[in-house]
Amino acid sequence: MVILMNTYYLTATRDMIFASKQTFVQSQAALVATGLEEAFDTLDVDDVQRVMAQIEGLAEITYIVVTNELGEVLYDPAGSYGRTDFQAEYIFMALEGYNVFYAKFSEGAFSSSAFTPIMSDGTAIGAVYVHDVDVIQGAILIEMQDTLRNISILVVVFSVAAVMFTLWLIMRRINSILAAIKSVREGEYNYRVNMRGSDELALLGDEFNRLTERLRETDEIRRHFVANASHELKTPLASIRLLSDSILQNEGIERDTVHEFVEDIGTEAERLARTTEKLMTLTRLDSHLPLHHVAVDMRDAVNSTLRRLRPFAGSKNLTLECDLEEACFVMATEDAIDQIVYNLVENALKYNKPGGKVFVGLVSTSDSVILSVADTGIGVPDEDLPYIFDRFYRVDKARSRDAGGSGLGLSIVRDTARELNGKVTAQQLKGGGMLFEVTFEQYNIAVQ
Repeated sequence: MVILMNTYYLTATRDMIFASKQTFVQSQAALVATGLEEAFDTLDVDDVQRVMAQIEGLAEITYIVVTNELGEVLYDPAGSYGRTDFQAEYIFMALEGYNVFYAKFSEGAFSSSAFTPIMSDGTAIGAVYVHDVDVIQGAILIEMQDTLRNISILVVVFSVAAVMFTLWLIMRRINSILAAIKSVREGEYNYRVNMRGSDELALLGDEFNRLTERLRETDEIRRHFVANASHELKTPLASIRLLSDSILQNEGIERDTVHEFVEDIGTEAERLARTTEKLMTLTRLDSHLPLHHVAVDMRDAVNSTLRRLRPFAGSKNLTLECDLEEACFVMATEDAIDQIVYNLVENALKYNKPGGKVFVGLVSTSDSVILSVADTGIGVPDEDLPYIFDRFYRVDKARSRDAGGSGLGLSIVRDTARELNGKVTAQQLKGGGMLFEVTFEQYNIAVQ
C-alpha cells in the first residue's frame, strides 16, 4: 500500500511537471513562429537571425532551431540539430502543419521538445524546434522521491514493529486463556482470567470466568449430591446390616423378635429402593433425555394417582378430597404427571396432623392448567420455605427420617415441572398447612 501511494504521488507530480513544461515550450515555439510569420512570406538565414535577435523572452530556452520549408536549418545557435536527442522526423511533421510535443525524465532532468509550423497564407514556410532541459525541477523530483522512500521505510519499520507488538500482546493474552483452560481441565475451578479491555479477547475472558464459576457451582452441587446420596443409601444399609447381624449373633433369639427384625429389614429395604428410584429419576431429569410428550388428560391422570394413595391416607386416618375440572389437557407424559402428583400428595399425607385433610384441585384458564395440593399439616417455617425444593433438604430431619422422607420428592416435582415448561410454587396457609401449585401450559385439544 505504501509503495502504491508513493508511486501514485510521484507519477502525479511528474505528470504535472510535464504538463507545465508542455505549456511553456509550446508557448515559446508559438512565440517564435508568430514573429517569423508576421515578418516574411519566405525565410532566409539573415532574415531569421535578425528577427530572432528582436524576440524577447527566449533566454530560458536551451535549444532553438528554425528551418525553411525544405527542412534546411536557418537558425541553430547551440548546434542542436546534430544532437542524438534531436528528432529530425518531427521537423517534417511540423512542415506538414502539425504541432508536435514530447517529453521525458532521465538522468535527473526533464527534457521537453516542441515542433511548430511557421505558416504563411495557409502554407508552411518553415518550422520551429524548441527544446528545454530543466535540471532544477528534476533535482526536486529526485529529492522528493528520496524523501518519500525514507518516509516509506520508516513507516514500514514502524508498522512491522507495531504489528509484532500487537501480535505479542494477542499471543500473551491467548496463552493466558490457554493456561486458564489447562488449570480448569485439571480441576482448578477457582482459576480466573484477568483480561483487561473491551475487545473480543476480553469478552472471551469474561465468558470463561462465568463458565468456571458455573463449573465450580456445578461441582459443589455434585459433591454435595454425592455426599447426601451416599448418606441416604448408607443409613438403611447400616440398619439392615445391624438387624441381620443381631439375628445371626443371637442363637437364642425369640421368634417374635426375629419376625420384628425381619419386618424392620423389609422396611429399610423398601426405603432403600424408594431412595434409589428417586435418585435415578433425578439423574434422568438432569440428563435432559428427550421424551415423547403427548396430550395428557390431567383429570384422569390425577385420579389414577390418587387411587393408589387413598389406602395410605386411610391408614393414617386422613381425608383425601379432590375437585377436578374436566377438559384439562397438557403436553406431557403420564409418568411425569404421576411423579408430580404422587410426591406432592404423599408429602401432604406424611406431614399432616392426625384427622387432617388433603385437598387436590385442578382448574384451567385460557392458557394454563393449575394443579393445587393443600393440607392441614405442620407447615414449613418461613426461614425454610426458600429451600424446600433443594435436594436432600429437610425441615425437621429427625421427623422426616421417621416418616420415610429422603428430601428428594419436592426436588423431583420442581425438576419435572421445569421439564414440562411449567413451574411450582409453595406458600403457607393461614391456620397451618401448605399449598403447592403447579402451573402447566394449556393444550387445547379441540383446536388441534
